[in-house]
Amino acid sequence: MSVPGLTYDVDAVVLDIEGTTSATGFVVDVLYPYSRARFAELLTERAEEPAVARAIAQVRELTGEPDADAAAIEKTLNAWLDEDRKATPLKSLQGVLWSEGFARGDLVSHFYDDVVPRLRAWHAAGLRLYVYSSGAVSAQRAWFTNSPAGDLTSLVRGLYDTENAGPKQEPESYRRIAGATGVAADRLLFLSDRPGELDAAREAGWHTVGVRRPGEPYFEQGVGDHAQAGTFDEITVSNSRSTS
Repeated sequence: MSVPGLTYDVDAVVLDIEGTTSATGFVVDVLYPYSRARFAELLTERAEEPAVARAIAQVRELTGEPDADAAAIEKTLNAWLDEDRKATPLKSLQGVLWSEGFARGDLVSHFYDDVVPRLRAWHAAGLRLYVYSSGAVSAQRAWFTNSPAGDLTSLVRGLYDTENAGPKQEPESYRRIAGATGVAADRLLFLSDRPGELDAAREAGWHTVGVRRPGEPYFEQGVGDHAQAGTFDEITVSNSRSTS
C-alpha cells in the first residue's frame, strides 16, 4: 500500500531507529535497564579501555567535574538515562554494553513488522540505506546484526551517530552525512519520528517523512508540516539512476 504523495525518487534512504524502525519501548524497557545494571562494573573494572576512557573524559567535561570518580560518573549516567538525554558518552558506553549483550545472546533487537521486508525491497531496487541514530555506531551495528530476521548489516551502507555526524537536530549534521556518503542532499530521504530531526534534515536540503506509529512517544505531537506515514509500506521509494 502507498499513500498519494509519499513517492520519492532518491539515491539513498537514511533511517532513524528508535520510534521509526523499532519500538522505543524495547529500548527503554529492555536496553536501558540492561546498561544501567552494568555501568558500575564497566566504570570500575574497565576504565582503561580506550572507548570507556574516552567516554569518562567526556562525562567529566560535560559536567564540569574533572575529578569525578566512578560513582559520580555512574550517578550522572543514570540521571541522563532518566531524562532520556542523548549525550554522546552515555550512548558510547551503552554501545559497549549492548554490543557485548547482543554478542552473548542476552539481547535480540526489535524491528516493526513492516520494516525488514521494505528495507530488503529498497536494497534490491538499488537504493543505498544508511542509519543515523543517537545510539552509538557500535550499538547500531549490533542491532542490525542481531535482529529477529537474522543479520541485516548487508543491507546498510553506513552508520552515523552523534559522535561521527553531530547532534540530530542540527542541519550541519545532515550536511556532514551527505558529504560522507557522496549523495546530493536532494537525493536523500530521511525517515524519523522526531519533528526536530526532520526540520534539521529538511533545512539541509533533504526529503523527509515523519513516521507516526501509535504508542510511540512522539505520536501525539505529530511531525509538523512534514509528510507522514504510519508504516514503511505507505512510502514508495525508487531510484531512477540505479543500474541494478
